[in-house]
Amino acid sequence: MNSPLASQANPPAATGASPNPEQSPRPSKIALAFWLFMMLVLWSGNYVAGKIALRTLDPITLTCLRLQLAAFIMLAIYFTRRERQPLKLSDAWPFLYLGFLGVVVNQGLFTVGLNYTTSNHSAVLIAIGPIIILLLARALKLEMLTAAKVAGMAISFVGVYLLETEQGSPANSPLLMGDIITLGGVIGFSAYAVLGKRIVAQYDAIAMNTFNCVAAALLLLPLTIRQCLHLNWHSVALSGWLGMAYMSIGSSVAAYTIFYWVLRYMTASRVGAVSYFQPVVVILLSMAFLGERPSRMLLEGTALVLLGVFLAERGRS
Repeated sequence: MNSPLASQANPPAATGASPNPEQSPRPSKIALAFWLFMMLVLWSGNYVAGKIALRTLDPITLTCLRLQLAAFIMLAIYFTRRERQPLKLSDAWPFLYLGFLGVVVNQGLFTVGLNYTTSNHSAVLIAIGPIIILLLARALKLEMLTAAKVAGMAISFVGVYLLETEQGSPANSPLLMGDIITLGGVIGFSAYAVLGKRIVAQYDAIAMNTFNCVAAALLLLPLTIRQCLHLNWHSVALSGWLGMAYMSIGSSVAAYTIFYWVLRYMTASRVGAVSYFQPVVVILLSMAFLGERPSRMLLEGTALVLLGVFLAERGRS
C-alpha cells in the first residue's frame, strides 16, 4: 500500500482479520500505537523515495528491482524463523492472483503513476482506496449501500475532481495520466483486499507478506531479466539505488509486515484509520525533501477526499 499502505498505498481498511491473536501475548496499547506510527512514516516516506529513485531509474525497472529485492529479503526472514507457517498447496493459486493484484498491479502502477504525477496527488488518490473497496464489495453483493456511504463517496469524488482541476481543465492537466495510472493501482489493491479476506485470516504477518512478495517476484522475473539486460547501470545515481532500497525494505518489507502483524490485534477499520493521516504526512515530507508546494485547490481536495472516506467508513460501521 504502499501503499500499503495503500497504501499501497495505501492500506485500505477492509483487508479482514488475521490469525487468532490469543496465540501470543497481546502487545500494550503503547506498543501498538508505536508500530502504527512507524507504518505511517514508512509508507509516507515511500512517496519521497520513489520520486528520488525515478530521477535515474525508469519506473518499470524500479518496480522489478524493488519487488525482487523484497522477495529475497522476505524469504530470508521466513526461513530463519524456527516456527514458520507453511504454504498450503490449496492456497498456491490464490496467492498467485493475490500477489498479482496486491503487489504487481498495486505497487507497479503506483510507481509508474508516481513518475507522471506529484507525490501529493498520489497520496490523496491512494487514500480513496476504502471507497473503491466499498464499490467492489457492493458489486459482489457483499455490502449494501446506505445514505451515509453514498454521501461519503460523493464527497470524495468531488475532492478528486478538485484535485484534477488544480492546474486548470482536467482534460489538459499534465498530471492526469499519472493520476489515472495511480488510481489503477488503487483498484488493484482494493480487489486484493476484497478477494483476500479468507487468505489473510489463515496466515501470520511474515508468511502472508513472504508469499505475496514471492508470487509477485516470480510473475515479474522474465520482465526483470529483460530490464536488467537493457539497463545502463552506470547511469543510475547512488540516490536512485538508495530510493529503490527504501521502497523495497522500508515499504514492501517493513511496512507491510507491520500492517499484517497489527491486524492480529486491532480491527481492520482502526488500522485503516491511519490512512487519514498519510496524505498530510506526505505533503509535509514532499515540501521538505522535494520542494513541492501544495496549492489551495489541492488542500481543499484532500480535505474533501478524507472527509468522504471517513463518512463512508462510518456508514459501514
